[in-house]
Amino acid sequence: MGEGNLSFRRLSSIRHRKKRTAAKDEAESSLISSSPPPTPITPAAAVGKTKKKAVGARLWMRFDRTGAMEVVECDKSTIIKRASVPPRDLRILGPVFSHSSNILAREKAIVVNLEVIKLIVTAEEVLLLDPLRPEVLPFVERLKQQFPQSTDASENAVQSSALLDSEAGEGLQSELPFEFQVLEIALEVVCSLLDTSVDSLETEAWPVLDELTKNVSTENLEYVRSLKSNLTRLLARVQKVRDEIEHLLDDNEDMGDLYLTRKWIQQNQLSETELGETASNHLSRVTSNRSSSMVTSSTKDDDVEDLEMLLEAYFMQLEGMRNRILTVREYIDDTEDYVNIQLDNQRNEMIQLQLTLTIASFAITANTLLVSFFGMNIPCPLYKMDDVFGYFLSSVIAVCVLIFMLTLGYAWWKKLLGS
Repeated sequence: MGEGNLSFRRLSSIRHRKKRTAAKDEAESSLISSSPPPTPITPAAAVGKTKKKAVGARLWMRFDRTGAMEVVECDKSTIIKRASVPPRDLRILGPVFSHSSNILAREKAIVVNLEVIKLIVTAEEVLLLDPLRPEVLPFVERLKQQFPQSTDASENAVQSSALLDSEAGEGLQSELPFEFQVLEIALEVVCSLLDTSVDSLETEAWPVLDELTKNVSTENLEYVRSLKSNLTRLLARVQKVRDEIEHLLDDNEDMGDLYLTRKWIQQNQLSETELGETASNHLSRVTSNRSSSMVTSSTKDDDVEDLEMLLEAYFMQLEGMRNRILTVREYIDDTEDYVNIQLDNQRNEMIQLQLTLTIASFAITANTLLVSFFGMNIPCPLYKMDDVFGYFLSSVIAVCVLIFMLTLGYAWWKKLLGS
């Protein structure tokens, strides 16, 4: 019995030693891959850079969970091998789908295409496309604030081991996983950008619409037309991001696939299990598998719930932006209706004026017909009467006025003229 206990202790100490060395090697390899600063571009590298550009190389920034970052130029094949994503996902990040919004869960990565933020998130790092654009710089700054760079190798090793222990042992964590934090920062930056656009739209819309109600001119109508075009584009942008978040909220399986840290931890547990498989019996393997499956199943619902709460917060924010835009559009529609009513009223007044002038022309034409009869060379007793011109002129004017009043009264009686 004593020798059996000693041999079991010896095997267990060897197994723990192997685990420590494997964890140390893994931490050192992650530090080696993430800690070096970006190398300056030499003329030879510049020549290689132009060659890569010819085959479709683009500027990417790599940012890991320890805060180390570097900006490099990579082609599609390099990104595909590093992030383990299919080539069609890189086409989603291309210029053809620049106006679409997508959050796609893959086996080892999350492909995010939200407005100007185009990135690939893994459990350990972020690959950001075009990081030097002015619209993307706030996202880079938020990443630096969220994940400050740590230069101590022992601190990085402690963080990685603590992450594994806390995730595998307790099944809960005090903060969101790395990929969820990156997704939250991306949604925050995109929502901030859209909110700024909505604010500028509202600031521009109210004075222009108020001016249009006071003065319907070609210049004001052109302002409203451009304003409505900007509103339609902004509404489409907000609607795309909102619909993508709503699609994720409606499918718990897709939200579960976004948890890359859980997959990464399970792979590490499987590798450690394979290393210690020779020193453990069948009962301990069954017990560990059951316990790990129970931890995974217990954390899955909580993690999906955490992600659901995160997405719901930004969904409500985007819903508020959408309602604000719809309010502006309703105000524009109301203003257009008011302007149309004004134009219809002016059109009716012009028709009434035209009808009045037509009645007056009819009355004058009737008297002109009477005068034309007396302009002919026809013998008439009135020609021999003295001072008949004044009486004749007065009677002609009276007949003209009488015809005008009778016709105008008939138009009022038929309600052809307004009050």
